[in-house]
Amino acid sequence: MRGSIVGGGGFALGMASSHITHHETDSVAYPVPLRLDRRDAPRSYRLSNISDEPIRGLSFSLLGSGLMRATAPLLLAPGQEVLLRIRGESLPQSAVLIIRWFRPNGDEYLWRVSF
Repeated sequence: MRGSIVGGGGFALGMASSHITHHETDSVAYPVPLRLDRRDAPRSYRLSNISDEPIRGLSFSLLGSGLMRATAPLLLAPGQEVLLRIRGESLPQSAVLIIRWFRPNGDEYLWRVSF
């Protein structure tokens, strides 16, 4: 497994400017740079960076019922992946995963993932 960190497609729906943004940014949607592999669900999910740019400050929040180990924000280089272990009863009905990251220019993005 190339470039792994142990620890879907879509479009980013919104963008928030952070205090570290130094460049004027376009307000157009861009493809979510992540792919969520659900093959080992419901116990684990593999998240891969499928873009050509590094993803900085990658963090995860589980909303609703369920358990997920907390991690410090990550740097995910192109081609790298992270394994998320999530436990819970009826996750599709009771929980949502929020993935947060920063592009190299400092723009912040959030991706809401349903189980």
